[in-house]
Amino acid sequence: MTAQIDAIYRSESRRVLATLIRVLGDFDLAEEALHEAFFVAVQRWPEDGVPDNPRAWLVSTGRFKAIDRLRRQSRFTPLLEEQAEALEAAPWSDEDVEDDRLRLMFTCCHPALAADAQVALTLREICDLSTEAIAHAFLATPSTIAQRIVRAKGKIREAKIPYQVPSRAELPERLDSVLRVIYLVFNEGYSASAGADLTREDLTLEAIRLGRLLLELLPEPEVMGLLALMLLHESRRPARTSASGELVLLDAQDRTLWDRALIAEGCALVEQALTSRRFGPYCLQAAIAAVHAEAPSAGETDWRQIVGLYDVLLRSVPSPVIELNRAVAVAMEQGPLAGLALVDNLLQRGELQDYHLAHSARGEFCRQLGRFDEARRAYEKALSLTQQAPEKRFITRRLAELK
Repeated sequence: MTAQIDAIYRSESRRVLATLIRVLGDFDLAEEALHEAFFVAVQRWPEDGVPDNPRAWLVSTGRFKAIDRLRRQSRFTPLLEEQAEALEAAPWSDEDVEDDRLRLMFTCCHPALAADAQVALTLREICDLSTEAIAHAFLATPSTIAQRIVRAKGKIREAKIPYQVPSRAELPERLDSVLRVIYLVFNEGYSASAGADLTREDLTLEAIRLGRLLLELLPEPEVMGLLALMLLHESRRPARTSASGELVLLDAQDRTLWDRALIAEGCALVEQALTSRRFGPYCLQAAIAAVHAEAPSAGETDWRQIVGLYDVLLRSVPSPVIELNRAVAVAMEQGPLAGLALVDNLLQRGELQDYHLAHSARGEFCRQLGRFDEARRAYEKALSLTQQAPEKRFITRRLAELK
């Protein structure tokens, strides 16, 4: 039974929390109610059995626990009794809970909040990422992320930011932050920042689900581009690790394991988005992924086209990480020496000194050039920076080969 409750927590807790925030109108109160509801479930379900609709049961239990908590605290703060009475009198239904996380996402991405706070809050509240994982995504410290989240919650409470999907007129200004959130959620699932597993399928599928919901709400080219990008990357997931869980690089992947249905859907979305001529960075990244997906083998990849797409992407969104990806593509087209020059320039600028993939790429280029001492130092630096077990094992194998 404990394992079953744990599974329900993993699959339902974020949905339950989003609905509780809608019902209770307060982040902190909803989080306390969520934990109390699961505490009651651990006590009752082993004897009573799991309810037919665990999500509705948890929301209902959490709501009652929140009302009880407010009434207990009203002895010291009388206004809380009025809040408890209002919550008890307000009707609620579990018929419309599927979109609660989308409503919550737009609340978290309200323009009254700082951009980084929008993303951090959404990743924490909707997807249950730890502050450490969010910090890794932001290249920031956990304490900085925690402060952003606390300030964002306070701003929502003080400004009485509504819990709703904005009107169509308001959507465009809110869209960039929402897309960024979904993209970071997918990235954390596609390449987990830490832990024993390379990927977290629950996060990639959640990001794709949110992307589909957003496309239904707002069929804009960049929404199509982001969904296409996620589908094309997700199509390769079965081939990215071996049967024993070891990392398999793109050029060594068994392409028969790639999900052709996801590739077809993703490529169709890319084509539809690009024909609009109103595309942006997500469409361009999806186009790069489509070139990889359509290549029959690694050796038949059109690297010149990929470098050209990266050039356009960099003009749209200057980024050292995109420059690093372009350097890898240049190395595949022109050779490791050309790639090494670009990576060395990036590292000398200092922007990617703490990014393990930059040092790993340098190690690979040096290895291919026979500069084994430099390769070893670069791989050792990458090993010291990565927190993911499969990547650690991969780099350790590379170092063993150099010896």
